[in-house]
Amino acid sequence: MTASHILLLIGTYFLILLLISYFTGRNDSNEDFFQAGKQSPWFLVAFGMIGASLSGVTFISVPGWVQDSEFSYMQVVFGYLAGYFVIAYVLLPVYYRLNVTSIYEYLEGRFGPVSYKVGAISFFVSRVLGSAFRLFLVAIVLQEFVFDAFGVPFELTVVFSILLIWVYTFKGGIKTIVFTDTLQTLFMLVSVGLSMYFIIDKLEWGFADFLASPQLKEYSKIFFTGDFLDRNHFVKSFVGGMFITICMTGLDQDMMQKNLTCRNIGEAQKNMVSFSLILVVVNFMFLLLGALLFIYADAFEIGIPVMDGSPKSDLLFPEIALNNGLGPMVAITFMLGLIAAAYSSADSALTALTTSFCVDFLGIQKRPENVRKKIRKTTHIWMSLLLIVVVIIFKYVLDRNVIDGLLTVATYTYGPLLGMFAFGILTRYAVKDRYVWVVASLSVLIIMGISALPAQFLGGYVVGYELLPLNGLLTFTGLYLIRRKTGGVNPEA
Repeated sequence: MTASHILLLIGTYFLILLLISYFTGRNDSNEDFFQAGKQSPWFLVAFGMIGASLSGVTFISVPGWVQDSEFSYMQVVFGYLAGYFVIAYVLLPVYYRLNVTSIYEYLEGRFGPVSYKVGAISFFVSRVLGSAFRLFLVAIVLQEFVFDAFGVPFELTVVFSILLIWVYTFKGGIKTIVFTDTLQTLFMLVSVGLSMYFIIDKLEWGFADFLASPQLKEYSKIFFTGDFLDRNHFVKSFVGGMFITICMTGLDQDMMQKNLTCRNIGEAQKNMVSFSLILVVVNFMFLLLGALLFIYADAFEIGIPVMDGSPKSDLLFPEIALNNGLGPMVAITFMLGLIAAAYSSADSALTALTTSFCVDFLGIQKRPENVRKKIRKTTHIWMSLLLIVVVIIFKYVLDRNVIDGLLTVATYTYGPLLGMFAFGILTRYAVKDRYVWVVASLSVLIIMGISALPAQFLGGYVVGYELLPLNGLLTFTGLYLIRRKTGGVNPEA
């Protein structure tokens, strides 16, 4: 598949998204942009959230991780499942009872304005970095397999990618995204299924042959329960995965904004539970695909692609799909799946960043009605520019597998949110609000210090994603130390 063909495919795909945007964005109101009028069908939200949760990171980086980590990622996925049930039956009832637009409004009612800003800032930094990770991954694939052929620099590839997102979200916002995410999830799942089918066929196997093959057994170990000091021990992975989900979904405006567009709490909970069960199966399919890719690469002597002088396993899937004789169907479905996976998370992130900044920092709901739309649209542009800058910076500083990097960043940035929401929900204490930013900052600095300690200094213990709940615990403890005897600003908030 040539670069010109891929570019034509991308153009056709975005024409479809623009058509959806035209019909969903005709109202062009702030209510539709932020909350979709609270009329989204729960099953559409659930299906679309699969694509938004997986993103281009899962689509490429999880399969590329299989060689080094086997199927140990499933331990984290099982933790995700537990976390989704906490979200459905602990956090969602709080958000619906308070009828919030930004979930961080809860912190203002519970503790005060400083806590509110600390929560909003924590999300803002988390989502900018997380979205940049995802966009960086799709940008390097587009650069490697499309734009290098035209002599286009990486920086322009990034601008092009984010400009396309801005174009189809600037009117409809979350209302548009509920529908585009549904389409994007469908493309992504079809792509994975067809890629597996054609690779297995090329290996002259049936699916049962693949599952029974000794080659698969080299990659398919799921549970690691031997040495607790290892980073991928089951307990550490499961607990870390559970808290990653609670934070990166339940305490994240991006993911919760979709849930808050459902008609009522019952539909939102049905959405969350059904989505979480499907997600376990889908993640397992991605790991099977990863094993297939490495088996295929070994069978046909395909090397891992090199970028900037070092092997990059994240690029193995596109290398095989586009350049190694699997036919145009695999190439087409791969590109559709990649674009769908990447943009289904990036578009909602851009909308969520715009929503959070307008509501949490600019107080748009307190501004005159005649200027609210202008504020929203201007903020939308500035958020797009911010993502462009951060993605370009990543090209020069990122040196690890993208999903590993994404989850590592989450241990730093989501910890304060975890601690503040847990303290607010599990206790009735108020806090000395003006000191909350100090507690949050110290917690992050301590966690960064712990993560930098060599394993030898910790008796061979390798720290992993358990740093996230530890970060939350440090924040929780700090809030307890600055508690006040009376109830919170509003203990029922």
